[in-house]
Amino acid sequence: MKYLIYGSNDFAQILKDFLEFHEMTFCGFIDDFKTNGSVIGTFADISARYSPYDYEIVLGIGYSNLPARLKAFMRIKSAGFKLATLVHLNAYVRSLANIHEGAIVMANATIDSNAVIGKATVIWPGVVVNHDSKISINTFLSPSATICGFVNVGESCFVGAGAVISDHVDVPDGTFIKANSLYKGEIK
Repeated sequence: MKYLIYGSNDFAQILKDFLEFHEMTFCGFIDDFKTNGSVIGTFADISARYSPYDYEIVLGIGYSNLPARLKAFMRIKSAGFKLATLVHLNAYVRSLANIHEGAIVMANATIDSNAVIGKATVIWPGVVVNHDSKISINTFLSPSATICGFVNVGESCFVGAGAVISDHVDVPDGTFIKANSLYKGEIK
């Protein structure tokens, strides 16, 4: 399979390195707003010129605009492309975990038993998602964040570096949790 990365800024560059580290074939960046040497076109250009049977797309748009990122996800799916699911060789993923399409799990992350990682979710290095927790679509878990057991994190959330979410809580859609904080929420 060959891979295109939608986006070309910092996060997309990290994903290019991820692909190269795993010896996956990187074929260029997609960017709707700028062009440079590695940008091969806008998404409209790519959908017209590239076959969804030959290429998967990695969603390389960062967390600074989660609604736009979710729209890009939907645009990719409606054009018939599959979003690449990336799991680093040095991540620990329990066989009973469920990782959905387009999710990215970085090095040294831990995804425990019965955890669910939603579509287009990003799990940065050192993150721990404990047993029976669910992370919804388009959510970013920053480095070394800890999600305790039986937690439900909503859609398009951002969890800062080193933050801890206590067990048995729900995190509403669109929540922003600061770095190094403890989120207790309302216990279920």
